[in-house]
Amino acid sequence: MSNGNGNVVDINERAPQFNWRSYTKIGLFFIILLIIIGIIFSNLFIVKEGEYKVVRQFGEVVRIESTPGLSYKIPFIQSVSTLPKYQMTYDVSEAEINTKDKKRMLIDNYAVWRIEDPKKMITNARTLVNAETRMEEFIYSVVRSELGQLDYDEIINDEKSSRGSLNDRVTVKVNELLTKDNYGIVVTDVRMKRTDLPTENEQSVFTRMISERESKAQEYLSKGDADKNTIIAETDREVNEMLAKAQADAEVIRAEGEAEAAKIYNKAFSKDPEFYSMFRTLESYKKTINEETVIVLPSDSPYARLLMGYTN
Repeated sequence: MSNGNGNVVDINERAPQFNWRSYTKIGLFFIILLIIIGIIFSNLFIVKEGEYKVVRQFGEVVRIESTPGLSYKIPFIQSVSTLPKYQMTYDVSEAEINTKDKKRMLIDNYAVWRIEDPKKMITNARTLVNAETRMEEFIYSVVRSELGQLDYDEIINDEKSSRGSLNDRVTVKVNELLTKDNYGIVVTDVRMKRTDLPTENEQSVFTRMISERESKAQEYLSKGDADKNTIIAETDREVNEMLAKAQADAEVIRAEGEAEAAKIYNKAFSKDPEFYSMFRTLESYKKTINEETVIVLPSDSPYARLLMGYTN
């Protein structure tokens, strides 16, 4: 393009110059900065209350974070996983055992447990599932051993039970086995929540239980009869003693009365001896004469004269 003076002007020379390289550098800087910030934030992690954070490097545990707060890991090299710090409940599978008296029964337990040393748990059990599996095996082994020393009646019958602190003994022995193998977990409590019979054994056990209850009832009845007989015998003895004493007292009173009556009779009859003689005679006839008695008397006998109304 030419101007009025005949000179040629290059438009590109007059156009404003744009520095693409500078802007590109600035853009790359911000992009790299964002990537670095993203990497930093993506490798920060929060440790919460009630959990362990396990930091691994190339599959190996390098540290355990248990204090709540913010922590970090090395990018691309380290990884973080979480394990529970609180107590957990595990429902042990139902199992069949044999008692001391060779009876079979089903046992259903549950366990309360926690991770005490995450590093040992990961090293020897690898996962929570494996730790629970090993714990269940130990629980079954200890329960089978403990209940195998008791008779069936001692297990199911509270009145005859000698289990005592069975749950505590099982808990202690399971922890001993877990500690021995360095599993890093602790069982807080093992509880037996249900005992049952195999189906084929139920009827025979029920029949035996009925027989035992009937025997117990008969024992109570026999004891009641014995107590009743004892009470009756004691009462009869007391009654007989009371009657004997009353009879003795009556005899004394009767004797005293008869003696007093004799005195009165003697005093009364001494005033009229003839009347007394007649009275005694009549009294004797009361005892010697009845409706069938036949008496032959001379007509001039005193008694005949009295009967016939002669007084002289």
